[in-house]
Amino acid sequence: MSVRNGSSVLAPIITRYLELKRALGRHYRTESGILKHLDAFLVGQGGDLTAETFALWCCSREHLSSGVRRNWMRVVRNLCLYRRRREPTCFVPDPLQFPLPHQSVRPHIFTEAEIALLLDRAERLPAGSGSPLRAENMRLAVVLLYTAGLRRGEVQRLIIGDYDRQEQTLLVRESKFHKSRLLPLSADAARAVEQHLRLRRARGLPAGSDSPLLWNAHRREGAYTGAGLGQGIRSLFRAVDIRTAAGRWPRVHDLRHAFAVNALLRWYRAGEDLQAKLPYLATYMGHVSIISTQHYLHFVEQLAASASERFERRCGALIAAPGAGQGPA
Repeated sequence: MSVRNGSSVLAPIITRYLELKRALGRHYRTESGILKHLDAFLVGQGGDLTAETFALWCCSREHLSSGVRRNWMRVVRNLCLYRRRREPTCFVPDPLQFPLPHQSVRPHIFTEAEIALLLDRAERLPAGSGSPLRAENMRLAVVLLYTAGLRRGEVQRLIIGDYDRQEQTLLVRESKFHKSRLLPLSADAARAVEQHLRLRRARGLPAGSDSPLLWNAHRREGAYTGAGLGQGIRSLFRAVDIRTAAGRWPRVHDLRHAFAVNALLRWYRAGEDLQAKLPYLATYMGHVSIISTQHYLHFVEQLAASASERFERRCGALIAAPGAGQGPA
């Protein structure tokens, strides 16, 4: 967003704020749209952002769900906090007046059996005139999301040149926070990529280094949109009727949660030092610190059992059962 004729007095501040956030590695596309809407609203009001104009703007968003409205209000508050560094008396919204936050959604941790169902169903997807590799694309997407913990957008943006056949690595370019990373793939994931590329070449389909790894003929550049890829994965969830504990369909992002939990579970079972391993997991997943990674490490039943077994091996001898070693009263 840039300052333009007809902008509000807040527009230059919005511009500087977005420039700062993007310089720090954030895209801020959604936030830019929200602040653009606020700017246009203030132009109509003919004034600055005050408690009164903020309340009127919030009322204009009443058609949105409470969670979405809370996020819009949070974005504006963060802008005001930035503004207050130079203008100590400027208006800053009170978060206590925001809609109450929703309870966080508990991710679905996929089992190996559920992943097998998804892969089997993907292999049986019918091809279409615009998607001759629909089955192969959806199968490879599930493999990469589950075995490499990639974000949906990262999978969607991959090109063939990002895969190094000799090293069996995948280059994830300029992802969240403008970070790139080189990921060693599991043997199964590497085989899946190799099989996919052999099929592309055999059918005479685009297989150049700059061609999307998940290719379709719907769009000129051949790449899926993020929404299109997400819709394809969610259709697999519905097709095999995988549901969360709450009876809902899983989210595509839950595959990334499953990757992190399974990594932790493998280390538990192998007796590894988890604190020493977490930085590796954070780097692999593209996080700036292990604090972000911990968001994905849910204490599921399998982890609880593995943690208990490890504790028993190390400390079981120090704990006596009630009444053990005691003579008759």
